[in-house]
Amino acid sequence: MSPTIESPVTVETASKPAAPSPRPPRPVLPDGAESRLGARPAHGLRRFLASVAWAGVGFAVFAALWQLAAWRAPDLPTPSETFDRLRSLLGDPFYDKGPNDKGVGRHALLSLQKVGTGFAAAAIVGIPLGISMGASSRAWRAMNPLVQLLRPVSPLAWFPIALAASSDSWRAGIMVIFVTALWPTVVSTAAAAAAIPPEQLDVARVFQFGRVARLRHILVPNALPGIFTGLRLSMGIAWMVIVAVEMLSSNGAGLGFFVWDSYNTGSVVNVSATIGIIGIIGVALDMFFLRFARHFTQEASA
Repeated sequence: MSPTIESPVTVETASKPAAPSPRPPRPVLPDGAESRLGARPAHGLRRFLASVAWAGVGFAVFAALWQLAAWRAPDLPTPSETFDRLRSLLGDPFYDKGPNDKGVGRHALLSLQKVGTGFAAAAIVGIPLGISMGASSRAWRAMNPLVQLLRPVSPLAWFPIALAASSDSWRAGIMVIFVTALWPTVVSTAAAAAAIPPEQLDVARVFQFGRVARLRHILVPNALPGIFTGLRLSMGIAWMVIVAVEMLSSNGAGLGFFVWDSYNTGSVVNVSATIGIIGIIGVALDMFFLRFARHFTQEASA
């Protein structure tokens, strides 16, 4: 019997290790995408820290200038005195020891109540009026001259008229807030409604939308960013005006009354501390409206 001879191909194949299975191909990303994706959290943190640092620089410069002014004017409270009084006011903000002795928190709530009532009335009237002015050339020609005539009038000029009409300083303050908050809402809403893309209006004509469908599907969704911009401006102006209105009123309520009463009693440090509270509330209201607008604008565009 002849010996068995293995083929060279078989021997060579058995002596080689098995080839590894090929790896799946990596997805191809645009140039620089991997570095951007990997650095996004760190980049966001750096931006946040940089913003905080620059804000600290701004506050430090402001405090230094304030301290210099206090050194030149002895009656002016220093930043440290104002901060101590601010902590004292916020330590018990809602106490009530009689008509002329209430915590700053109670005054803030009363001011917010007047601002909220007047602002809500202005939004209820201003948004439909602005949409009608932006959507109809006849309404624009009829209402725009009146709006432009009344809009530049100082809010404080309306207070005697409101007081004569209502005979009550509380209702007069609400009426002044209503008039003040009305014009930015009307103007911004009208501008947004007039700037709707023509192709959107063509779609409404092609599908023969009625007035309600055109308002719901075309006018309001496209004008929503402008509406919220007007509301945000109106709230900021209303919050500024309420302090001045409460200084003129004599009902003994609100942050404006608290500021004026503190000045009349010689407590200027109370005035400076209350200014800080007014600013904090104003920033909180502006941030609320900004987030509110972003949320509803995104929902409308989804």
